[in-house]
Amino acid sequence: MAMLEDFRLLEKNGFRLLPYKLATDEDGAVAAAVKIGYPVALKVVSEEISHKTEVNGVKIRIRDEAGLRLAYKEIMDGAKGHKVDGILVQKMARKGIELIIGGRKDPQFGHMVVLGLGGVYVEIFRDITARICPVVEQDVEEMILELKTHPLLEGARGAKPIDRAALKRMVLGICKFMAKEDIKELDLNPVIFDENGGDIVDVRFTR
Repeated sequence: MAMLEDFRLLEKNGFRLLPYKLATDEDGAVAAAVKIGYPVALKVVSEEISHKTEVNGVKIRIRDEAGLRLAYKEIMDGAKGHKVDGILVQKMARKGIELIIGGRKDPQFGHMVVLGLGGVYVEIFRDITARICPVVEQDVEEMILELKTHPLLEGARGAKPIDRAALKRMVLGICKFMAKEDIKELDLNPVIFDENGGDIVDVRFTR
């Protein structure tokens, strides 16, 4: 269950994650949601499913037990034919701008950190920028300004600007994390930012 191991390693290194719990049956998912508090999201956990949305493996904004039981059944139906380790019940993230913070270890240059527009469209728009680690706050500020979509982060169309200080802290922290744990590749996608901070919603990395 690589996803949970990734979550735990991030927590061990001081990253704050949304409350979550793995459920292995429907009643367990209901109990987890009650403990975490609605609204919640459900995600299929399976080593055989890399793109959860393509198998209907993610359900969001679930607000009550009836909705959760229906979502659980729909996820399991979509995952038929795959080995499923369980269902991740996770506190629903804030609404905001979806970013990707990632990185990889280059054989020549060492660790590099990546920042860009995230979510399901990351591979379509490819609005990303990168720096060789380690970085300082000014480097991250330059990365933000290099994004074609950076006006969204500054509060386009009357929206409030995102918490840039929190974004900078996270990017700096990811550089240090990759070096400390010798991470080969890492994707936090999406990380949702608003004016009050950011929520790490999903993570995948290899060591």
